[in-house]
Amino acid sequence: MEELSGYIKHIIFSNRDNGYTVFELDTDTECITCVGALVGLSEGERVRLTGEYVTHSVYGRQFSFKGYEQETGQDELSVYRYLASGAVKGIGPATAKKIIEAFGEDTFRIMEEECELLATIKGISLNKARDIGARFGEKQDLRRIMVFLQKFGISVNLANKIYEKYGLETYRIMEENPYRLAEDIEGVGFKTADDIAISSGVDASSPYRIRSGILYAMSLAVSEGHVYLPKDEAVAYASRILGIDEDAVISECERLGIESRLVIKQAGSEVRIYLPSFYRMETACARMIRDLDIVRDKDTAQIYETVRSLEDPERPLAEKQREAVVGALSNGLFIITGGPGTGKTTIINVLIKYLAAAGEEFVLAAPTGRAAKRMTEATGYESSTIQRLLGLSPGGMDGNAFSYEYNEDNPLEADAVIIDEMSMVDLPLFKSLLSAIVPGTRLIMVGDTNQLPSVGPGSVLRDLIRSECIDVARLDRIFRQSDESDIIENAHKINAGLMPRLDNKSRDFFMLRRDNANIILSNIITLVSKKLPGYVGARPFDIQVLTPTRKGPLGVENLNPVLQKYLNPPAPEKKEKEYGSTLFREGDKVMQIRNDYQLEWEIRGSFGISYQTGTGVFNGDLGKIDRIDTFSEVMEVVYDDDRRVRYPFSQLDELELAYAVTIHKSQGSEYPAVVIPLLWGPRQLFNRNLLYTAITRAVKCVTIVGSEETVEYMVENEAELKRYTSLAQAIKENVY
Repeated sequence: MEELSGYIKHIIFSNRDNGYTVFELDTDTECITCVGALVGLSEGERVRLTGEYVTHSVYGRQFSFKGYEQETGQDELSVYRYLASGAVKGIGPATAKKIIEAFGEDTFRIMEEECELLATIKGISLNKARDIGARFGEKQDLRRIMVFLQKFGISVNLANKIYEKYGLETYRIMEENPYRLAEDIEGVGFKTADDIAISSGVDASSPYRIRSGILYAMSLAVSEGHVYLPKDEAVAYASRILGIDEDAVISECERLGIESRLVIKQAGSEVRIYLPSFYRMETACARMIRDLDIVRDKDTAQIYETVRSLEDPERPLAEKQREAVVGALSNGLFIITGGPGTGKTTIINVLIKYLAAAGEEFVLAAPTGRAAKRMTEATGYESSTIQRLLGLSPGGMDGNAFSYEYNEDNPLEADAVIIDEMSMVDLPLFKSLLSAIVPGTRLIMVGDTNQLPSVGPGSVLRDLIRSECIDVARLDRIFRQSDESDIIENAHKINAGLMPRLDNKSRDFFMLRRDNANIILSNIITLVSKKLPGYVGARPFDIQVLTPTRKGPLGVENLNPVLQKYLNPPAPEKKEKEYGSTLFREGDKVMQIRNDYQLEWEIRGSFGISYQTGTGVFNGDLGKIDRIDTFSEVMEVVYDDDRRVRYPFSQLDELELAYAVTIHKSQGSEYPAVVIPLLWGPRQLFNRNLLYTAITRAVKCVTIVGSEETVEYMVENEAELKRYTSLAQAIKENVY
């Protein structure tokens, strides 16, 4: 590492969000372009930088600094350079000269402690003197807090967020309760706050620490799909995270319950602990379901006859399908569930025909962009994501990160709302959807309960069915012939606990028996890059590797960089950006790995002109890196539905390579062909449900590469990762 000292001559670029700054540093012998995170310093100030020289492909030699500290030059030249730069509003070169002539090297002290004396200078009124003093003081406060926070190993970016949130209260909060950072500042988790607290001397048994740890444990449970945890499990979980005795956790749990920061509820013999927002979500959903579940039309005989008249004479509906259509049209709430090939899309199309013929308004939606696009292609009518249907926008009246245009105060104007891929809908999204639907509007939900549950918290579709309070049509007859698709036949066999046909006599379902991870990896590369694209008529980019795990030789973390090397190799014209352990390259296939309601997107038409804009990119969205701008530190990704998103480099932790994705992340998507590597793995993960979901993602071809014994094991293993949800019970309590 090298050091540079000098004064900031000119700031070329500064990103307020992450502090990234490009500036010219005058070292008295040369002027050097420097790049890095810099907060609280202005043109004219002296600074010492620690870093190294780099050569940028476009901008040439630069000094990339990792750390810095201000050098408080008090000589008259240093003071003049600072004030003349305009760093303090109200002072320009002429005024700076007058101030220094009056006060010399004592200028900074006068400005901070006795700013009224500035009024003795011609051209500076008393009010202006006080204003200059206040502005100078703010800069000094920021600078001191930055220095103070650096003692705790806090980054410049985070320090800036802390100062913006707390101001001069920062000192008190850091000394009394650093765990407030995890509660108040986006992007600060318990572990970060805990590291800061320990470095500042907070005791491991501090009540602040225990309570923050309990809330952190509950937030982790939510991220794993749970809506609540049994008290014993919640206490044990928090105790392990904190490394303290369970008795201390129990007492602080009770305090959090008294303060309404947790909901503690007795349900039979079980005591349940909820984060309040998720308890309220389930309760609100149950209430709205009761209000929406009304009989829409009692004349089912007339509906039945009309439906028969709308059927295709060459492919009439089966009786169970016809009953599903009638049920959906005669009830306020209705669920249609079944596996692949059971006619769910056919039913949706007949429903649409009926509603259109009756002159009724209807809307179609699905949880993801890919699922919505498939719905549009299958019906010929426009479908959108549920978020876009509801009019997602950043920010909310109550301080939330986002809001929806359509809600209880401004409901959707439709006679029917049809939602596909309901198994993917989590509790928060379901609550928002219900809020925008008024009683009298039909809500028709279509999905496959044998798919994996939603990535987000809850198990909505299963809970709705479990409640036994909502009419359900269960489809079990396969209408696509088995000679057309062994994928469908094998999926239903797996769901029934039977082994799929693995004799490789199929046209669309293959098994390559391998027992070595390195050989499996080699086969995957050959399949994706050479064999499958021509076989299914698709690009290698569109062939998807689906794996059960993140870790290990066949997990996404190992597969992605290997596949990147073969499918998108480095080239002089392709720019790259290394972020953490991931190397992003122009042309890479990437996935958004968390919901971000603030990210802005646009869709461009001819000549690159934007014709549609919006906000929100969601967990599981797949896209391609179109451009990496290393100067402005921005990466542009174009998603499947043509949305273009600009990611500041500071937000690249929201993306990961997606040549291989976990089966969980593939929900709601379909691919021309999938490759599934299978060796041994955890019992709770390697189950029937996971295998079924992976196979049903393929349209034209499934290739399993690995152990037949593992396939057999997964088919026989009905165990699923348990989710603690109570929506079914809440619905029963509200209906009866």
